[in-house]
Amino acid sequence: MRKEIIKKKQKQPLADRLRPRILSDFFGQEKIIGKKSFLRRAIMGDAVPSMILWGPPGSGKTTLAHIIAHKTNASFIQMSAVSSGKKALVEIVENAKELFQEKDKKTILFIDEIHRWNKAQQDVLLPFIENGTIILIGATTENPSFEVNSALVSRARVFVLEKLTKSEMVGILKKTLKKLETESGEILIKREAIATIADFSNGDARMALNTLEACVKSVSKLEREIEEVDVKEILQKTHILYDKNGEEHYNIISALHKAMRGGDAHASVYWLARMLEGGEDPVYIARRLVRFAAEDVGLADNHALILSNAVFDACKKIGFPECNVHLSQCVIYLAKTKKSILAYDAYKEAKKDVERFGNLDVPKHIRNAPTRLMKNLGYGKGYKYTPKEDSSEQQYLPDELKDRKYFA
Repeated sequence: MRKEIIKKKQKQPLADRLRPRILSDFFGQEKIIGKKSFLRRAIMGDAVPSMILWGPPGSGKTTLAHIIAHKTNASFIQMSAVSSGKKALVEIVENAKELFQEKDKKTILFIDEIHRWNKAQQDVLLPFIENGTIILIGATTENPSFEVNSALVSRARVFVLEKLTKSEMVGILKKTLKKLETESGEILIKREAIATIADFSNGDARMALNTLEACVKSVSKLEREIEEVDVKEILQKTHILYDKNGEEHYNIISALHKAMRGGDAHASVYWLARMLEGGEDPVYIARRLVRFAAEDVGLADNHALILSNAVFDACKKIGFPECNVHLSQCVIYLAKTKKSILAYDAYKEAKKDVERFGNLDVPKHIRNAPTRLMKNLGYGKGYKYTPKEDSSEQQYLPDELKDRKYFA
């Protein structure tokens, strides 16, 4: 019977099978789960509030939820926003209401990837979180400010989990190896191999443990030590974190803009490479460079706009990977050249007057007069034709703005 249980457990992925069940086994996230933290005290006292756990993949969101599940006296229910709909949620809510009313027992509902639910699904929870029937634990990799209903966010504590450091990843791998050895016997693995798994996993504990499991299965048959080359063979390519539709997309394009604005060409090329190698559309990047050339470089170097337009055209014509050098050339040029926001600021100031004064009349002397009626109404009367007359005193702005200056 014992052998059958072990076999059944070993069918689960390593990351799930050996997931920590107590806080002392949890690695990382000291800011939110340290010894004197609010969340740690709440978990130990079985008094967790509704919360949103926001962090990158493999940072410990689901593990924290499972630790809470093993510590709490409340009814604990787990569901995924990917595979569960409104109908299943309504059933859970009804059962929670019964428990709360009849046995004064609360329900903790853990929803993984809560950002995948639409507003209507999220709204179902609001009154029951409000009255304490349900304690929500939502896990998301996306910024809850954008992807989770603001009314839901306002009723929950948001805890931000950070990407795990290399040393934390190494600690998780070593602790997991000890647990794994109790199941399967001694596992021989070189220190460099553990370090490589930690490096390539990019702060994602789940990825690290899945890689470790693949290495153990692959090499254990050969009855030798797991080496760095084995890890690289299994991974083949470094996994690059870049979500084209998520927050990381905006973080990295922001980093590229600010590096170019600050004149750091080296950092600019790095962020460009992060985007391209992560699968970003080069035309999107080129479009942002065209904007940058006018907004940040502007009148300080008019050639920048010509170059960025040419690169935009090249990206559309030849595509990736050939256009990477065109983008690199443009990014370096934009970073190194002089900057001027005169045109950018001038437009902002003009826009303020448009919003403040509305539709001011065009002065009659600069209106076009293609018909006799328009001429009789005074359109174009008194206009001075600049190539032939002195027009230095001619007014081109409406009377209300006649002395306005939008730039020095």
